[in-house]
Amino acid sequence: MIRATNIHKSYGNLTVLKGVSLEIPKGELVSIVGKSGAGKSTLLHILGTLDPTDQGEVHINEQAISSLNQKQLAQFRNQNIGFIFQFHHLLPEFTALENVCIPAFINGQSKEESAKRAKELLSYLGLAERLEHKPTQLSGGEQQRVAVARALMNKPAVVFADEPSGNLDSESSQELHQLLFQLRDDFQQTFVIVTHNEELAKMSDRRLVMRDGILVT
Repeated sequence: MIRATNIHKSYGNLTVLKGVSLEIPKGELVSIVGKSGAGKSTLLHILGTLDPTDQGEVHINEQAISSLNQKQLAQFRNQNIGFIFQFHHLLPEFTALENVCIPAFINGQSKEESAKRAKELLSYLGLAERLEHKPTQLSGGEQQRVAVARALMNKPAVVFADEPSGNLDSESSQELHQLLFQLRDDFQQTFVIVTHNEELAKMSDRRLVMRDGILVT
């Protein structure tokens, strides 16, 4: 599903990634751990096509990312990649249903088919009674589940998550962790997760450790 080869990245005089290579097959849930500043989020953003590499190549579903222009890259990202962040980034003026539909609207899908898919996802995630609620009317755990539904809306090849439970209490964190594994099992969904949560990391199919810009395990 993902193949990264010799990834280097610097910001000015600061070298963040120093030749990272990895492969992740379909249906694997991989966690990336390490101290702050080790390069975890930078790697996640590069794998997720949000940042370009200085050197090296990323392939997702056999597609070489560097061969795409900006318009093609935006379309590829919308159709193949989902994102879950520490802070859910839901749009406050829209309902849960409307927030989940947004990626489908960007992809040109009709309102009817988008709403049908969004309702199915929200129901699967236990939010069937929250469709018309706005983010401020939802708990933190519910907001993050809406964000998960949004990430899954276009049936992405891979979902990237950056500290997905970092802003949740312990009970909501455990619920979210179990949900990610349920999605992996039910849909063979591929996940790449940056986390400081060792419980989640130990549950993962593979735990990768970053130190000083390289993968040490």
